[in-house]
Amino acid sequence: MMSGIEMFGSEFLGTAVMMAIACMVSASRSLSKSAAFRSDWINAALGWGLAVYVGVYVGWRTGGHLNPSITLARVVNHWFNPGATLNGMPMGKGGIPVTATNVGIFILAQFLGAFVGCCIGYLATRKHFDLHTDPDVKLTVFCTKPGIRSNFWNVVSEIVGTAVLVTWVFVNGGTPTQVGPLGVALVITVLVLALGGISGAALNPARDFSARVAYALLPMADKRDADWGYAWVPFVGPCIGAVIGVVLPGIFGLVS
Repeated sequence: MMSGIEMFGSEFLGTAVMMAIACMVSASRSLSKSAAFRSDWINAALGWGLAVYVGVYVGWRTGGHLNPSITLARVVNHWFNPGATLNGMPMGKGGIPVTATNVGIFILAQFLGAFVGCCIGYLATRKHFDLHTDPDVKLTVFCTKPGIRSNFWNVVSEIVGTAVLVTWVFVNGGTPTQVGPLGVALVITVLVLALGGISGAALNPARDFSARVAYALLPMADKRDADWGYAWVPFVGPCIGAVIGVVLPGIFGLVS
């Protein structure tokens, strides 16, 4: 059985790597002195998808959640299936039991990992932040921003996107190909293409909340507030979507 420090390390490193790459991708296409400035939306979607791909591989020992919504979905699945584990492996064969302590370790590691990853991404692109003057653009390098601000409908978008992601995670486990990280990278890519311009496609409370905290704390010229009035949307929406993403396929007996 994995120790608490091993569980924390796996989720922390995986999430930190994911967020560092994603932050660098966002900075590269958003900040005006970058050679990739104003790259198209496919650049952002593919960058996010591949960031998740790398992060999931880094955090493979714990199932590569990197996302409190995925951890919540595993907990909900455990309520219906007491034999289910956090990493999907059978007990006795590397499975991590669903306990309050283990869940707390996973979620703490994800939030802290996302914060550290954002800080690393910022340091790697620091000079470009110094020279760019649009505070709204600087904020969107870190966290999500809706195309049209309508909190209710933005929550709906986050619910739908996260429900699709979680449904795929639980149903794909029974496929003979076991595509794993590559498959989830493609799912993230298409969801960012679909909803990134609508609600920001956070799909992950840690990905957005920790990024706002990092933005608020990092030294940066021409900085605005972190838009905390919107911060609850990419927190609540993914949590609701995670529950739906387990319950819906579970009704049809499709959860592996």
